[in-house]
Amino acid sequence: MGQEVHVLKFFHLSDLHIGLRLLNYDLREDQEYILGQIIEAAASQQPQAVVIAGDIYDKAVPSAEAVEVFDHFISGLTDALPKATVMIISGNHDSGPRLNCFRSVLSRQNVHMIGLPPQTDTDFIEKIVLEDTYGKINFYLLPFVRPSMVRAVTGVGDQGVSLSYNETLHRLIGREQIDMHVRNVLVSHQFYLPAGKDAKAVERMDSEIRTIGNIDQVCSDVLEAFDYAALGHIHKPMSVGRDVYRYCGTPLACSVSEAGQQKGIVMVDMKEKGTTGISVLPLKPLRQVRILKGTLKEVLAQGCEDYVSVTLTDNVDLDVFDMQDRLRAAFPRLLEIRRQTIRTADYSQSFVPEKAKDPLELCRSFLKTLGSEEEAVLKAVINKVQEGGR
Repeated sequence: MGQEVHVLKFFHLSDLHIGLRLLNYDLREDQEYILGQIIEAAASQQPQAVVIAGDIYDKAVPSAEAVEVFDHFISGLTDALPKATVMIISGNHDSGPRLNCFRSVLSRQNVHMIGLPPQTDTDFIEKIVLEDTYGKINFYLLPFVRPSMVRAVTGVGDQGVSLSYNETLHRLIGREQIDMHVRNVLVSHQFYLPAGKDAKAVERMDSEIRTIGNIDQVCSDVLEAFDYAALGHIHKPMSVGRDVYRYCGTPLACSVSEAGQQKGIVMVDMKEKGTTGISVLPLKPLRQVRILKGTLKEVLAQGCEDYVSVTLTDNVDLDVFDMQDRLRAAFPRLLEIRRQTIRTADYSQSFVPEKAKDPLELCRSFLKTLGSEEEAVLKAVINKVQEGGR
């Protein structure tokens, strides 16, 4: 009999967003339920590693309850996988310095929680080396990076101009001495874009933070040195150019725009160099996010416990308060009410405020005339304010 081939298997997760509220609803019960499913899948599949590619929390300063949920998740995961390696990076919603706390202590327990990218010119991307029958596998753990974070490492452009996100990531990864003869995995939380593709063509979810002008986009050619890229940041499951450069998406819907998406755990089998097996283990939420459309009578007939966005198609005006009371009774977790045809009343206005306009468009309409240089400064200010809000 031949020698048994041991192939390293790992779970790819990201964008847990623990502590998130869906409009006004606390999702703690729903998040604990889905994290429990992940633990059950880990106990069943017994992967040798688990990767979480950023946005552990929904806010940079998470609540005590959110930290407790994450603590229970990691405890359950390590109980189910006592010999596995757990690798975690920070995302743009997380506080890098907070996640970086106890880094050296946790690493002794085989939990590598990396909150900050390289800080000095002698620092490099954290590398964890695992092995199987086919040899070494290098995991490069790169937390979310803004150019300002790593200026001391990557330097600046011509005439002292700050580097773009794209230039920054290329310089940062280019510093690494990547051995192309072994298998390499990048764990990263950025907006990677396939070469030649327009950022506007990438479907984004309402729950994602987007920069004005998509200044955070990074060309995916920087991923070519890796056999697999475990990516976080985009909430819809998708690949970036190649199937092995992949966003796993959120494990639980974070917005109405994610209604109907099949969420899951990406399970990766690192076979011999050049061959990577990928499968998705489906996750079933405690409650779905659903979009219902029809007349009031038709919609009421579908009453359920799910999170529901309702679009009414009635061609007659309805009593606003009676309609809202009846819908709330049928759907205890009603998110919003919209009208397809509005005659004299706009019920979405009375129940949920309209989505805010793009901040750049608001500023343009207020300031009336803007030169190209003034608009560039305005974009930078808006992006800085949005970053600071997390």
